[in-house]
Parts: sequence; C-alpha cells; structure tokens
Amino acid sequence: MKAVAKQEPERKYEFKAKLFKVFSDPTRLRILEYLKDGETNVSRLCEALNLKQSTVSQHLRMLKECGAVVARKEGREIFYTIRDPKVIEMLDLGEDLLVLTIEDMMSCVCE
Repeated sequence: MKAVAKQEPERKYEFKAKLFKVFSDPTRLRILEYLKDGETNVSRLCEALNLKQSTVSQHLRMLKECGAVVARKEGREIFYTIRDPKVIEMLDLGEDLLVLTIEDMMSCVCE
C-alpha cells in the first residue's frame, strides 16, 4: 500500500473506498459479526442468520476476494473465518462510532 500511495496518491483513496464497501452491506456485516465468534460453515451461517444459501455464499465470496475472510476446506465442507483481528477491530470501532452518532445517522442522507 505504501508503494501505491507514493506513486499514485489517488489510488490509495480508491482502495480505501473499496475497503469500506466491504463493510457497507448489512448482510456482510451480519456475517462478519457472526464470524467474530470463530470459524463456521455456510450451513450454520444460513441457519443462524436466516438467510438463503445463495445469499450467504455470494457475500462470503466477496468477503474472501476482498481479504476480509479466509476459507479452509475440510472434506466437502468449507469453513470461513475472519482473516485478521483488525477486521474485528473495524467492526468494534464501527459499533463505538454508531453509539456516538446514532441520532445523526437517523437523518443521514449518505445512502
């Protein structure tokens, strides 16, 4: 990232915006929050979050491609876990910030 920032400062902001898009979908946030408790598979996520398998799989694919989660295959099952503790820190910081700004967020027009 430092190399990108030095050569193309604007690219850094494009990558940061892309990173925040990972956290911008309510379904992905629910999946990540569930994964804070540890590794799980698609079936358990579907059951716990009351979501269709195709929906969960689509969001897990995006989370994996963007580096937020990693997958481990065991037999025919694939288990997912959060890649780095910094992802959990981001989720927790988001929660802290939401507590501070909830009233403002209710009238926010940034959809």
